[in-house]
Amino acid sequence: MAKAKTLYQCGACGATSPKWQGQCPGCGAWNTLAETLAEAAPASGRFRALAPAARLQKLMEIEAQEAARIATGIGEFDRPLGGGLVAGGVVLIGGDPGIGKSTLLLQALARLPESMRALYVSGEESGEQVALRAQRLGLAASGLKFLAEIHLEKIMAVLQEERPRVVVVDSIQTLWSEELNSAPGSVSQVRECAAQLTRLAKQVGITVILVGHVTKEGALAGPRVLEHIVDTVLYFEGDTHSSFRLIRACKNRFGAVNELGVFAMTDKGLKGVSNPSALFLSQHGQEVPGACILVTQEGTRPLLVEIQALVDQTHGNPRRLTVGLDAQRLAMLLAVLHRHAGLPCYDQDVFLNAVGGVKIGEPAADLAVLLAIVSSLKNRALPEKLVVFGEVGLAGEIRPAPRGQERLREAAKLGFTRALIPRANLPRQEIPGMTPIGVSRIGEAVERLGESLLGFVQKNEGRSEQQKTNQ
Repeated sequence: MAKAKTLYQCGACGATSPKWQGQCPGCGAWNTLAETLAEAAPASGRFRALAPAARLQKLMEIEAQEAARIATGIGEFDRPLGGGLVAGGVVLIGGDPGIGKSTLLLQALARLPESMRALYVSGEESGEQVALRAQRLGLAASGLKFLAEIHLEKIMAVLQEERPRVVVVDSIQTLWSEELNSAPGSVSQVRECAAQLTRLAKQVGITVILVGHVTKEGALAGPRVLEHIVDTVLYFEGDTHSSFRLIRACKNRFGAVNELGVFAMTDKGLKGVSNPSALFLSQHGQEVPGACILVTQEGTRPLLVEIQALVDQTHGNPRRLTVGLDAQRLAMLLAVLHRHAGLPCYDQDVFLNAVGGVKIGEPAADLAVLLAIVSSLKNRALPEKLVVFGEVGLAGEIRPAPRGQERLREAAKLGFTRALIPRANLPRQEIPGMTPIGVSRIGEAVERLGESLLGFVQKNEGRSEQQKTNQ
């Protein structure tokens, strides 16, 4: 009997190597190669197309129609989906263990009409466990069907026989196909099972929702090709010790990306939050130095987030720590603050935090970050009812942010009366209850904060000129 051939496969990208190496030859990751059995050559005709073959035609002759949406009844879940589920679409949702993925999907399936057949396939929990969760959440899921199975071929047979409208597979890492020799959760099994489910979804018109595990870095586990196969990729974010959860769309073929859904975890499951800005604003009894209100944009939704900064005398090497913001961009902004506003922080520890656990990646948060740092450095609170947004360049200029008027309207709706914004974002028409202040450089923005800060800036600028003269 011939000896089984072994090879080493990367757990990140799926690349193979005939011998073990410390670094993957495909993606360059370290210590990701694991020994596995080489798969036999596929039989002829095994791999099938994801959809029936179509005739060659001109693009202008194709009648494009808007895809019909299947509303889940949970508005904050439909938002990152682009308005709802799409027939034949494949959605991949990932998040940390215990964050609420299974709870949300069970709630969404239970809200679907009974005429719209839905199926919940679980490879991690038994029927009794899922039934107890539904009972605890008070869900009347009379038409929802359940299947506890990890064998891909059996699941495919049930789907072809039942033809449900919506299917949830929890999770894709637990499935295995008899066509492959590797264990469930391996790169080849995850890739093959996702491809087969996607093919069936496109051919029959079933909406498939796949639950995916994540790595310790927070990325979806398995090969990167898994995200390329599906139509929509959603990330479940939030601290398990907090009651707030965020769903962010990072890929969507049927809608906009970077849309955000906000939930609150209660004893009856996840509840949508209609006013998420209230979650990211701290309730201070008095004015606090180092706090600045930012108006950020998440997809089409403007959000008000409080940026907190703490600047303290360093003891040794200065530290730069951030929560929810980019640490490398903070180092750049501190250099801009020193060069163009005369405020050095090279002998100060700087700590930044975005309240509520939200992650902010847009550059329009630069101005709010710098003003929070200046406020903490001078130990003076910013003016009350003030919001800030704007991108700061290396030359000290303040660049405009997209959708500036929508940000101002959202701030005015929540009771804010003043806004320090880029001069290019000044509205042409007056916004009731809002007084915008346009600035073009970071030094000008600091001067707008008051005479005390202005005196501090002039003092430091004079000291810098004196140092240049002495040199």
